[in-house]
Amino acid sequence: MRVIAGRARSMPLKAPKSMNTRPTTDRIKETLFNIIQGDIQGSIFVDVFSGSGGIGIEALSRGAKRAYFIENEKEALSCITDNLHFTKYENQGIILKQDALSALSVLNEKEVDIIFMDPPYGEGLEKKALEVLSTASYVTEDTMIIIESDLKTDFSYVSDLGFDIYREKLYKTNRHLFIKKL
Repeated sequence: MRVIAGRARSMPLKAPKSMNTRPTTDRIKETLFNIIQGDIQGSIFVDVFSGSGGIGIEALSRGAKRAYFIENEKEALSCITDNLHFTKYENQGIILKQDALSALSVLNEKEVDIIFMDPPYGEGLEKKALEVLSTASYVTEDTMIIIESDLKTDFSYVSDLGFDIYREKLYKTNRHLFIKKL
């Protein structure tokens, strides 16, 4: 696993060895960032269920102003800390060492530009996170929410929470959903 582009291009990143995390592959990460590249520069980026922190670090490398890393697994937190240090993004990366729903409830930003989440599959955490985000003051009509999920996860409820899926990118075993507030 490595940083694909930007100032930290080609730098290797540590990944947790536990089975609790699934780092996004370089190919899928590259596709994702090709889609959102125009929105990264100067953005406030939130990487929820961060794992190694690879997505948030990629955003910083490509010009995000600040990135939040939300994670509560000990080994993953160690990887995020090491990866931020190695890529020299400690001053732009803020690690929130708590569960995702609590962290999303207390995030202290006027507005967040991009929220990326890759929760454990099959636990319904996408819906719970979107419920929190539906009332969060930092989520505006301009905030882009991206969810990485398996192909079977049902998202028929998003409009009931005041969101719209405006784009979907399918891969062999998973997908990215691009969501905005209505």
